[in-house]
Amino acid sequence: MAPLKKIAPGVGPKLPQVVVLVGATGDLARRKLLPGLFYLTAAGFIPGCRIIGVSLDDLSVDAFRTFAREALDQFSVRKIAESDWQTFEQTLEYIPLAAGPGTLKAKVDEAERSLGGESRRIHYLSVPPNAALAAVKLLGEADLVPRSRVIMEKPFGTDLASAVSLNAKLHEVFEEDQIFRIDHFLGKEPAQNILAFRFANGLFEPIWNRNFIDHVQSDVPETLGLGKRSGFYEATGAYRDMVVTHLFQIVAFMAMEPPTALEPGPISEEKNKVFRSMLPIDPSHVVRGQYLGYRSEEGVDPESDTETFVALKCAIDNWRWAGVPFFLRTGKRLAEGQRIISIAFREPPKSMFPAGSGVGAEGPDHLTFDLADASKMSLSFYGKRPGPGMRLDKLSLQFAMHETGLIRDVLEAYERLILDAMRGDHTLFTTAEGIERLWEVSRPLLEAPPPVRMYPPGSWGPKSVHQLVAPNAWRLPFERAWRDPNPLGA
Repeated sequence: MAPLKKIAPGVGPKLPQVVVLVGATGDLARRKLLPGLFYLTAAGFIPGCRIIGVSLDDLSVDAFRTFAREALDQFSVRKIAESDWQTFEQTLEYIPLAAGPGTLKAKVDEAERSLGGESRRIHYLSVPPNAALAAVKLLGEADLVPRSRVIMEKPFGTDLASAVSLNAKLHEVFEEDQIFRIDHFLGKEPAQNILAFRFANGLFEPIWNRNFIDHVQSDVPETLGLGKRSGFYEATGAYRDMVVTHLFQIVAFMAMEPPTALEPGPISEEKNKVFRSMLPIDPSHVVRGQYLGYRSEEGVDPESDTETFVALKCAIDNWRWAGVPFFLRTGKRLAEGQRIISIAFREPPKSMFPAGSGVGAEGPDHLTFDLADASKMSLSFYGKRPGPGMRLDKLSLQFAMHETGLIRDVLEAYERLILDAMRGDHTLFTTAEGIERLWEVSRPLLEAPPPVRMYPPGSWGPKSVHQLVAPNAWRLPFERAWRDPNPLGA
């Protein structure tokens, strides 16, 4: 377990923060939010902080503090100094939801007075989608909208009509610039590294277009099943749960035009241009799957048509990407857990190499980003095998954050996103326009979904996924494993 690294002040928000954590005893709060808030405060990112937990559970403040300590002991990835915990413990307050808006308002006022001087409010709605508007109403009735920002969990609607309605009701209480629709994929260091890689390096930006790139794959298979999320999953499925809110967002980072500045406004505008250029999803270019045994799980309809797997081909119809297919795949109970985006480059127009040399035998050159918490990248290419004659092998250049000795500086996704919301930085968050456009391009698929095809747990999904990507091949499973980190990060 890594030690906690202290951060110089000035990196995070300038003002102290009062955090209203709605759903404070839920699984997300236990696994990610409370450990993340502990680190952000203990490491010095936030100049002052008070956290008010709110949930259905009728707990005392002491019981909530015990709950938080147990969450840190179980899920924190860093060592917890007792002195840091004792300081953090005093920032925690709790009120049950039944106490009502008046009590919540009084508790926030008390927290702000204890901070002294000017402060800001951050409301994190760690609640199911069907409870989000009730939480927003509570904050409005408690008069906690001024000087505040609100973080909302996915999904943001389930189709275009529900997304438009949700946004309209949100805007009755909060302005758009106060709303932060969170996607933890975009908080990961590798997702942001795509921007750095593209726009800071003259080597790759000139070839980042249809003239040099053959196709792009974004592949996020999961080995996990549903756990206790069957009720949620039955109402959403893999496409709504993962593609709209995760994979399309990553594709936008990969496909966007250079923004006028690396600032929230210009970046959001370029992402939205990508979404506006996306063609409607053709159901004939979609494979839906369901793992065998899903219908027997508790809370699942015995005749359920919900997909636990989806693969699709989509297109971005603009000058840079016209004719380049984007292949997306994700699903539950698959053979491996991976998170990659892989760019396949066009092969040379003519080969001068003799038959049997091996050129082209292992597919095109790829640039691959691993979207796990710590950055990894790989560039594959052909090189000559040592010895007489001209035999070529597939080689690769690889980078792993572990090898730099900077792995301790990596923020977990939720930590980064909470910090950005406190700073008012929308770069890694989805706008109302963007999410509504994605539901709009999804309409043909949602109205006429292809039938689900069964696949055995531990496989790579229905066999028809290979026809979808043909004549290309899926990058996963990798033929060669990532190189092991050197001792700096072992």
